[in-house]
Amino acid sequence: MNLTVKGKQIDVGDSLRQHVEDNLVETAEKYFPSPIEATVVFSKEAGHLFKADISIHLGKGILLQAGYTTEDPYPAFDTALDRIAKRMRRYKDKIRNHHKELPEVANMEAGAYTLKGADSEEDEMLGDEPAIIAELSTTIQIMSVSDAVMRLELADLPAMLFRNPKDGQINMVYKRNDGNIGWVAPKK
Repeated sequence: MNLTVKGKQIDVGDSLRQHVEDNLVETAEKYFPSPIEATVVFSKEAGHLFKADISIHLGKGILLQAGYTTEDPYPAFDTALDRIAKRMRRYKDKIRNHHKELPEVANMEAGAYTLKGADSEEDEMLGDEPAIIAELSTTIQIMSVSDAVMRLELADLPAMLFRNPKDGQINMVYKRNDGNIGWVAPKK
C-alpha cells in the first residue's frame, strides 16, 4: 500500500509517522487484503487543536474517509482510524463482493462554469446571486441504492450521484440534517 503522511502547519515527526504506518496498515489489511493507497493529513486547527484526516482508496472506486479533531495528534488519528475500522467491519462482506462484481462505469460530464472577474458587467447584472466557481467532470457509477448508501457512509460524503441499474436514471443519496439518508430519484 502506498502511504502518504503529511502535515499542514505542523511538522509530522518520525514517531507520529511510524505510529500512523503501523496502525493504518494493520487495520486496513485486516479487513481488505490489498488497499491501493492511503493518505493521512494532520493539521493545526484554531487554538491548540489538531485534526487528523484519513483517506483510504481500496480500489474499484471505493474510498473510505474519516477525520477527528482533538488536543493531541495521536488520539485524533486513533479515533479517525477507529471510525474507518468500524465502517470496514460493518460493510466487510459487501465491500469484498462489490470489489469483484462492480459493473461498468458511465462517464458523464457535469456542466462547466467559469467564474467572472469582479469588474465584469455580467457580475453586476447578477447582483446578490452567488457565483458558481466549480468546473467539474466526474464518473457516475452504476449501483443499487443500498450500494450508494454504503459508499456514502464509507467515504463520509454529504451526497453521492449514481446511475440506478433498474431504470438507468441518475439518482442521488444524501445525508439529511436529521441524520437520516435521503434519496432523490427522477419522476418516471
